[in-house]
Amino acid sequence: MRIAYLDCFSGISGDMFLGALVDTGVSRKLLEETVSALDIGVRLEISRVVRGGIAATKVDVYSHGEKDLPREVFWEQQGQRHSHGHPHEHRDHDRHEHTHDRHDSVRGRVSDPPRTGQRPVPTHSSHVHGRSLKDIRQIIGKAAISNTAKAAAIRIFEALGKAEAEIHNTSIENVHFHEVGAVDAIVDIVCAAVGAEALGVNEWICSPLNVGGGTVECAHGTLPVPAPATLKLLKDAPVYSSGPQVELVTPTGAAIVKTLAARFGSFPAMKIEQAGYGAGSRDFHEHPNLLRLTVGEAAEAAGAHTSRETINVLEANLDDLSPQVLAYAMEKLLAEGALDVFSVPVQMKKGRPGALLTVLCNPEHADRLTKLIFAETTTLGVRCREEQRQTLARRWETVKTSWGDVRIKIASMNGSVSTYAPEYEDCRALAEASHVPLKLVLEEAMRKYGATGS
Repeated sequence: MRIAYLDCFSGISGDMFLGALVDTGVSRKLLEETVSALDIGVRLEISRVVRGGIAATKVDVYSHGEKDLPREVFWEQQGQRHSHGHPHEHRDHDRHEHTHDRHDSVRGRVSDPPRTGQRPVPTHSSHVHGRSLKDIRQIIGKAAISNTAKAAAIRIFEALGKAEAEIHNTSIENVHFHEVGAVDAIVDIVCAAVGAEALGVNEWICSPLNVGGGTVECAHGTLPVPAPATLKLLKDAPVYSSGPQVELVTPTGAAIVKTLAARFGSFPAMKIEQAGYGAGSRDFHEHPNLLRLTVGEAAEAAGAHTSRETINVLEANLDDLSPQVLAYAMEKLLAEGALDVFSVPVQMKKGRPGALLTVLCNPEHADRLTKLIFAETTTLGVRCREEQRQTLARRWETVKTSWGDVRIKIASMNGSVSTYAPEYEDCRALAEASHVPLKLVLEEAMRKYGATGS
């Protein structure tokens, strides 16, 4: 199984993620074509820079001939840092990408190229009125990129919108994306989805995230790092604060991690194929402002045997719960990280029909999921035990159907394929986008993989 590991020792942002993708082998031309497909008057500038003595790739976005530039960084480069009374603004690592329905902050831009002998002057963004999630879905929907990449990009924006809606006590459809909805952020997110797909990995793993420290300037004043949206997005993720007292994880970076990463942990056992670095805008003293991306073959995928792991089994007997409520609770448990959830009909005391609810989960999630069972069901007790389970080696391959690409999950034992199945979410996204029955997409995906003779 091909895996990718994000080492966020200096946080993560949208532009850093794109730089790491390019540095790890994703085609520059692919990202440039993606930007052209968006048709929003944008181009990329991809360059090699050095951060903390390490060479890395830097990705910048130019919109209608102007490059987004944080005012504090702009004046720093001009030798006039903070001397013009401009409020601090944060691009990924420096611009602060804040979204809600009343945000009116703007970011600095610098002309590309400046006139000879004339200092570039920061100007206001034209996106002060913002875009709704519906507007952004339409922009992405019209782009000539794969349906799976479109779905991933929309999920990233939806994660951002959900976080902001909860923070500001409104609905996701009422959220308007100002900083995040600017064209450069749309480019960051869509290119992230396209580049991640092109990298061809089966699982994304993320390290604990260094969120930085200090404060950020938001629409409602000065707030501590992490920013509210970032904090909401990083729920259940391992984080810490080290190094420079600035914002290191931006909302866009947090949303990318939340959407792509299957789990968090230390560097996984793998056979390394390639590694790359994406650079942030700032060059911190004695702290490389970099995101490292490592890609390789998972050690267990290369083996012939099954692997063992410890899991927790949570159980509860229910005899007074509506089947509809039980179904809702099961869906929510899965959404909150359960490995599997199922129920079995049982006959309880006094002849009452009931259900045995069983939840499989990683040990670190057991307490949280137990609280969820208590909150969403009528049970008065939850049993918990540790068990060992064996799992087959798994990998992913992609097949092309009439409607787009579909990932196939393949399980093998002793080097031979034992079973395979198309990824349901991929098939559902294609069926919805193309208005065809889901079963047709599933059937063709199975047929296409079977025809390869794998």
